[in-house]
Amino acid sequence: MDASLVSSEDIESFFHRCEYLAYLVTRPLSHIRPNWELILDYENEKYLVEEDSYSNLLNILIAELSTVNPPSKYHDHEDRLAEHVISDLGWNVRKINGRWVGEDYVAILEQGSFSDRQQKDLVLAAAGRTRAAIIRSQFRFDDMEEGHQKMLAGVLSCILYHRTDYE
Repeated sequence: MDASLVSSEDIESFFHRCEYLAYLVTRPLSHIRPNWELILDYENEKYLVEEDSYSNLLNILIAELSTVNPPSKYHDHEDRLAEHVISDLGWNVRKINGRWVGEDYVAILEQGSFSDRQQKDLVLAAAGRTRAAIIRSQFRFDDMEEGHQKMLAGVLSCILYHRTDYE
């Protein structure tokens, strides 16, 4: 499938009716908002908004991802965040064979994105990872190859974490 053929509906349906999304994206944030489980409103294909939940922020993020047209080199946006932790935070991380090493990758993205206004680099990375999965016939989050699924989940968790106080 060509990237230009991925529609906003494809992006939105990618995140619905998934068993692993809550476990991998919102459960790691349960220390902030304890209601981490997601309930799908089947009629509206959105997550039911509940108290102390990330469902509303996730609905907003999914809608945002469906409108973003990421560049083909979406990894560049993640690299920018890693470069920030090196230059501004003094972390000893480096890129070897296309992978950042020295710290947990999600921690690198989380800390690097404190300077990312509205998490633009993270959103572009998430949209790029989502489109890449769909292009490879992985039409649902649950269908993704496990390593890529965990990376996308980490990026989504970082976005929700940074947006927690702005809801």
